[in-house]
Amino acid sequence: MKQRKPVRVCTFFLLSFLVLFALSLMGGCFFKGKEGPPPSLVRLKPDKYPRFTDDLFYDGIDQAIFQSLSYYNKMPLSKTYDFAGDSYDVGHLIRSLEFFLSYVESEPSEEDLNEFIRNKFAVYRSTGKDQTNEVLYTGYYEPSLRGSLEKTEIYRYPVYTHPKDLVAINLRLFSSEEAFRRTIIGRYTSENTVVPYYERSQIGNGDILKDQADILAYVDDKIDLFFLEIQGSGIIYLENGGFIRVHYHTKNGHPYRSIGSYLIRTGKVLKEEMSMQKIREYLTLHPDEVKGILNYNPSYVFFRPEEGGPYGCYGVEVTPERTIATDKRMFPACAISFINTEKPLINGDGEIVEWMPFGRFVLNQDTGGAIKGPGRADLFKGNGRYAEVSAGHMQHTGSLYFLVMNKDKEPENGALVQ
Repeated sequence: MKQRKPVRVCTFFLLSFLVLFALSLMGGCFFKGKEGPPPSLVRLKPDKYPRFTDDLFYDGIDQAIFQSLSYYNKMPLSKTYDFAGDSYDVGHLIRSLEFFLSYVESEPSEEDLNEFIRNKFAVYRSTGKDQTNEVLYTGYYEPSLRGSLEKTEIYRYPVYTHPKDLVAINLRLFSSEEAFRRTIIGRYTSENTVVPYYERSQIGNGDILKDQADILAYVDDKIDLFFLEIQGSGIIYLENGGFIRVHYHTKNGHPYRSIGSYLIRTGKVLKEEMSMQKIREYLTLHPDEVKGILNYNPSYVFFRPEEGGPYGCYGVEVTPERTIATDKRMFPACAISFINTEKPLINGDGEIVEWMPFGRFVLNQDTGGAIKGPGRADLFKGNGRYAEVSAGHMQHTGSLYFLVMNKDKEPENGALVQ
């Protein structure tokens, strides 16, 4: 492959690069006007509200709400969040969460709960994929790995920290145009240039990061390490008896490409059988293909150690079965949500017996590289066997709603959905 020409880091050339890059992203649409994207939320009339219930009988909802409150309490009270054109400031969102929590702590009946929400809360529904109101739910969990602080014959796959030569360029500092509203990641070289950062295939070969990134630990399985990147955080149990928690810090700037989709497209795994466990099974049975399959995804994740956690993208601890990850561009941070989808019933052998519909209150506290658009959401399952099995197989559609305590007067924006 022909090497891309480096960009000189000086004012003229850097700005030229950024302008050309932005124009290429816009695909020739620079002069087509400013037609906005379709809405990600619509406000519902009370008679269109879903039937609210909670399959966990409100267990754990207080912990999740406290985490969202800790996030809001760090924000200026005047900061606002948009819900389908309705604007709510931080103070209102804090009161909304506290009001909701004080009510559900009384463990109301389903009838009383629904009357309470109809009378006191505005409800917004995700428009879903292609404006169909349909949301695809997947699951994620906190994996456990075996590792060592020293490299050995068994523990030889490094978990890297943020490389020193990795730089992030905030394009918004150079222009207010829509195409510049993003950050690109690259590598700063000794020739004072910025080039794309190394891809997974380059990082995995040799010692290319030897002088650039510290190593938190070495693990014994490259497949486990790959899934650690997908999940974003995990626990590494060390051979000396201790453990360290690691969490997503940054990535190499290359797009995420699903190896699951690759396995389906190449006929290696049937679409109806696809799961995280099926991917692992195929890789384990075909060790000669592992390198090529993993390298299909050029994206690579770098980690940092954490005392607690795991943490979501808003810096709060995520709560098992109560935290969802969504596209942070689409939905308000840390807001209370309600989901309808399906969950697995698992027997003592760790096998899924059946899938059951459920409804549950959750908090929007995380995001993910593969979670794009209003039609995707990821439910945090925690850790352990059930979490791993459930997260690995969860690929079910449903609905997503956001709840906010009503204001004293009708909002000026956001027409009600008929």
